[in-house]
Amino acid sequence: MDYNKIQTLGDLKNAGWKSKSIKEELRDNLIHNIKNDIDSFKGIHGYENTVIPELERAILSRHNINLLGLRGQAKTRLARLMTGLLDEYIPYVTDSEIHDDPLAPISRSAIELIKEHGDKTPISWLHRDDRFYEKLATPDVTVADLIGDIDPIKAANLKLSYADDRVIHYGMIPRANRCIFVINELPDLQARIQVALFNILQEGDIQIRGFKLRLSLDMQFIFTANPEDYTNRGSIVTPLKDRIGSQILTHYPENIAIAKTITQQEAKNDSRTAETVYVPELAKDVLEQISFCARDSEYVDEKSGVSARMSITAFENLLSTAERRSLLNGDDKTSIRFSDFTGIIPAITGKVELVYEGEQEGAAFVANELIGEATKTLFPQYFPEIKKLVKGDEETPYDKLIEWFFNNEGLELLDELNDNDYQALIDQIEPLEDLVQKYQPETTKEDRNFMKEFILWSLVEFDKLSKKRFTEGYQFNDLYSDFIKGI
Repeated sequence: MDYNKIQTLGDLKNAGWKSKSIKEELRDNLIHNIKNDIDSFKGIHGYENTVIPELERAILSRHNINLLGLRGQAKTRLARLMTGLLDEYIPYVTDSEIHDDPLAPISRSAIELIKEHGDKTPISWLHRDDRFYEKLATPDVTVADLIGDIDPIKAANLKLSYADDRVIHYGMIPRANRCIFVINELPDLQARIQVALFNILQEGDIQIRGFKLRLSLDMQFIFTANPEDYTNRGSIVTPLKDRIGSQILTHYPENIAIAKTITQQEAKNDSRTAETVYVPELAKDVLEQISFCARDSEYVDEKSGVSARMSITAFENLLSTAERRSLLNGDDKTSIRFSDFTGIIPAITGKVELVYEGEQEGAAFVANELIGEATKTLFPQYFPEIKKLVKGDEETPYDKLIEWFFNNEGLELLDELNDNDYQALIDQIEPLEDLVQKYQPETTKEDRNFMKEFILWSLVEFDKLSKKRFTEGYQFNDLYSDFIKGI
């Protein structure tokens, strides 16, 4: 259909246009996508067998939807992607405040305009990208913001009395007629404001300052809520919950592979991985494992959750740590080192809500603990298990490495060490090469140094080596030497 040629109501009728509700639009286009194996929610990972089927069922049922889940679970993104299920363009009466359907107008101004001009009534076209409205629910939101109020300036300009409904200034919801309207963090909305939504959801009529307007608003409501809000800040009033057709529970990624996919997709600076910074796959695994450990940590408030944004910002910080070192040393390209994980601590401390014990220890301490826990969790997947108790004459795969530290004065790993000096420092620890060659022989040349440093950090976590942070880097030692120095 050539939208540019259809400029009047008469043109629209001659073109055979048929009106349908927004819920029918969403339903029909979803049916088309399912039949043709088209992904309606591209870029959403880990929800293929859980959230997306439930969301599609809700759309097919023409339901208003509540997405319930902790922060950073793509609730708002799911809502925004639903605009892709709308028709590309819809017609509306030109200058209509509420996007009146030319074939079924509901506002007084549009009805009178069509009555006056008939088939010559001008129409405009609304693109689907302009049919998404979003409001963050905050305690200061008023009924006037959402529904509307009397506009004294309009009354004066039009020389109308306050008894005339044309003096009404429509709020966000009427102006979102024939659109998707999202209210984020619904429990934060005051109960009396939630009550104002009852009739809109069910009967379609609204009341403004005594005016009872029968506006059959055509809308797709999507609400988002955090379970924590139900107790900490507010609640969704029961009659409103009763009017929301489907409540869908979202969740965090179920495994590291999905989490890595999300992080790589969302990280703004990942182009640097091809140009400046090489990132070993193990580094990406450790990064994601930190989030998994945080969600299970005794120091972190599980009710608050750990957003996927933590991994994204941490990944960006990880790249920046290596990039800064590269710039300082005048290197064109560098690789992520395990010691670069120090640089992600600000991304962790700003993203986790700590319980009392965590607050007592401090955010930086908790961040380091999470990095250590992630290292400890992944190590057995690559190398033999390190037992806590070993018999006196029992040999372990790590004896030669521990002996190397015992016979030498330890290892100082400076943060800003250039790549050549770093390589020489790692190469002098021959037992590291032997361990990688024996247990991870397929490790690529680019990943080898990170794997070696991974072993060092893991042995520290398993109390086989000691590690100390000083101003310019880290110092690794065997436990006995460290104990003697302490005395």
